[in-house]
Amino acid sequence: MDEIDRAILRELQTDGRIAYADLGPKVGLSASAARQRLQRLLDSRAVQVVGVTDPMAMGGQAMALLGIGVAGDPRAVADALAGHPEVIYSVLTSGGFDLFAEVITPGPKELLDFVNDVVRPIDGVRQIQSFPYFGIHTQRFLRDVG
Repeated sequence: MDEIDRAILRELQTDGRIAYADLGPKVGLSASAARQRLQRLLDSRAVQVVGVTDPMAMGGQAMALLGIGVAGDPRAVADALAGHPEVIYSVLTSGGFDLFAEVITPGPKELLDFVNDVVRPIDGVRQIQSFPYFGIHTQRFLRDVG
């Protein structure tokens, strides 16, 4: 990834729907060259352009971070959780928990049901601590790409 690729990413992080006619001049390329560069980044899967929602702003939803302690390989538990649409991301970690999973459910009852009926029965899960969200204070998708 060179400086032009990074400039394209910076522009996309600001406006993921920017027209190639606007993108090209901002990064020092023609529109068609910017389109080719971006297509190469998309084809290589280095970049993904997606729409992002703010679940708390949508109302009527419950979000939580689940700290999960695992007996055995936490990757097996992460794989089991990955198949559930309520899990929006999971990370392997160390310390007090082996795995963190961020989940979104339609409401508090469904969050409780998900923890008790889906997560607890997974082989290897020995501990779950739920950290429900009251609001999202900071959410960044813009980051310095170098």
